[in-house]
Amino acid sequence: MTSSLRTGLGSDAHRFSNDGTCALVGLQWPGTKKLEGHSDGDVAIHAMCDALLSAAGLGDIGLVFGVDRPEMKDATGASMAHHVVKLLNEKSISIVNIAVNVIGNQPRINSRRDEAEKTLSSLFGAPVSLSATSTDGMGFTGRGEGIFASSSALVEFS
Repeated sequence: MTSSLRTGLGSDAHRFSNDGTCALVGLQWPGTKKLEGHSDGDVAIHAMCDALLSAAGLGDIGLVFGVDRPEMKDATGASMAHHVVKLLNEKSISIVNIAVNVIGNQPRINSRRDEAEKTLSSLFGAPVSLSATSTDGMGFTGRGEGIFASSSALVEFS
């Protein structure tokens, strides 16, 4: 007997740029530098999309939203989330839940965790759990050069 449940993993990392406002976990963070990227740089949503695509067997964000696709230039995390949800719905795949972990020094996620979880849950139409940590000064996140996010997702095939 084959289970109708599947898990997926995703991750993403972006460096900070010198202009613009940071988009992260579906929210804007005034006072925190923008994350560079072909899109808005929201590493959390990117990792979540990657995990969902993996669980669904639909590739990854590079395949779906690659830098070789000019129409994806400056795409928002919300538009990417909506597109992935649409792809899953077309295959009769439901999202059971998503967990995402953000690793970096700034912004401080705890102050807006509830708001972020509500926003992300609304975007993906499923419960989202958000956690955050720093690396105690180690690596590119510890030096404040950028942010890394990892995610896991559970989906169900109908």
